[in-house]
Amino acid sequence: MKKLLIAALTILSLVVAQDSVMADYANDRSEIENISNKYMIAMDAGDIETVMSLWAEEGEMVWVFGEEHGKEAIRKALAPFATGLAAQEKIEEGATWRPRTRHQIINHVIDVDSDTAHTIAYWFAFTNKTPQGDVQLLYFGHYEVDMVRRDGRWLFKKRVIYNESKQNRKLFYPGLGETDPRKH
Repeated sequence: MKKLLIAALTILSLVVAQDSVMADYANDRSEIENISNKYMIAMDAGDIETVMSLWAEEGEMVWVFGEEHGKEAIRKALAPFATGLAAQEKIEEGATWRPRTRHQIINHVIDVDSDTAHTIAYWFAFTNKTPQGDVQLLYFGHYEVDMVRRDGRWLFKKRVIYNESKQNRKLFYPGLGETDPRKH
């Protein structure tokens, strides 16, 4: 009876430990997805302060316009997109709508290893800034992101942003599990 009780308690402790690990991963994943969403919404809203609050000081960004090293270089590169584009639109008195671009992020693959994480996600952007005023797909691509947890918060450490509509598109992306199609 004593052996059976010990076995039952051992199994119970393993189940509880496994549940705790899964809960930690679920919390990390939820926070990382939320940060990605917050980044997109803040960019569209022209909120550069929120955008920058999501970056580590040593952050790196690789994108269609080059490479930015350090939080201040990233701020300088993103500021025209986060603040300048919205301000450039002349809005007539009495207007009931304005042209907008909305970014979406989907299909997150998130691998967490203690206080670091690697994520891949697809992104796309729609706009209603068209001659006919309808909504159209503007761009699409994917992110490959390294994150770090500092003081209990996840932050972007490195973001590689691929844009399939610009010159940094590739024939294939190993990060997405793709292989060279010429070798099939």
